Amino acid sequence: MEGVAQSPNLLVFAAFAGVAALAAIGVVAFPSALRSALCLVINFFVLAFLYFSLGAELLGITQIVVYTGAIMVLFLFVIMLLKLQAPALLHERQDFKIPLGLAFGAALFALIGAQVLGPLQGVFQMRADPGYGAPEPVGRALFSLYLWPFELASVLLLIGIVGSILLAKRKL
Repeated sequence: MEGVAQSPNLLVFAAFAGVAALAAIGVVAFPSALRSALCLVINFFVLAFLYFSLGAELLGITQIVVYTGAIMVLFLFVIMLLKLQAPALLHERQDFKIPLGLAFGAALFALIGAQVLGPLQGVFQMRADPGYGAPEPVGRALFSLYLWPFELASVLLLIGIVGSILLAKRKL
């Protein structure tokens, strides 16, 4: 256990990775679409923190702005607009056994993980390469090595936008 105590960064990383895993389980476990979407928002924020902790600030900011800020707001807006409800048989009961069991399971998972990750402490490096995720190398790669795929993706997005406008005008 002393190997884990010497590496608080690894513990914080493992804790946030566990929160991300629990939020991902919540996405598929909740019968309510709104609760699933909120679990996905939590997952996106935790993943952004993991990117920040690895030194990939651009990826973390992109995760927050694009996924959490734009896509999930759109999902939540559509869910609330459609007023999606879970079937009556699937409504959750107010029972203390389920949260208590989940808490004990998470504690057991953390203890087992601490015992397994302790000897592996020297294997993992918690920092990415110095240029990983920084804006300059990403921009250089996009506009040199991946110029054609980048341009094709932008043309594909433009076709999608024009197509959605044409479909919307037909229905009006």
